[in-house]
Amino acid sequence: MTSQTLQKVDHSALKTNQIVIIALNILAFIFNQYWLAAFVALMMGLGSVLKVPGFGFVYKNLLKPRGWMRPDVLNDNPEPHRFAQFLGFVFMTVGSISLFLGASVLGWSLVWLVVALAALNAFGGFCVGCAVYYSLTRFNLPGFSKQPPEGTFPGMKPKAGASA
Repeated sequence: MTSQTLQKVDHSALKTNQIVIIALNILAFIFNQYWLAAFVALMMGLGSVLKVPGFGFVYKNLLKPRGWMRPDVLNDNPEPHRFAQFLGFVFMTVGSISLFLGASVLGWSLVWLVVALAALNAFGGFCVGCAVYYSLTRFNLPGFSKQPPEGTFPGMKPKAGASA
């Protein structure tokens, strides 16, 4: 593996983002509120453009200052997480458009796919979008150049103390 410079990534901000995505999408489904699913898509897209977790402001301005959630800063690559959020944005956007057009089975299926993948990441420590990013790196595609932190399975959350 080639040497690379890792950055500090606060996985608590990522986890908060995933939990808010899960909660809002479940509420959207329970109350059949297409606009709420579209709002989640919008926030994920905005986060992708700004290169931050779309709902990271909940962590930064509410949870962290009150001590309800502590930072979990690890040596990691932010790019795979941004790519994963962008993929989620794409699925949520297609799902939301499908809902508004009356294709509710397709729309809710895509919303629930995002819920399932966010839950796998938040509670299982495996990011499917990150694994896809690292797989695309093998093809030398432009924009896909990072390797997982040393000793980390592609897509898994790095262990504390992963080499920088």
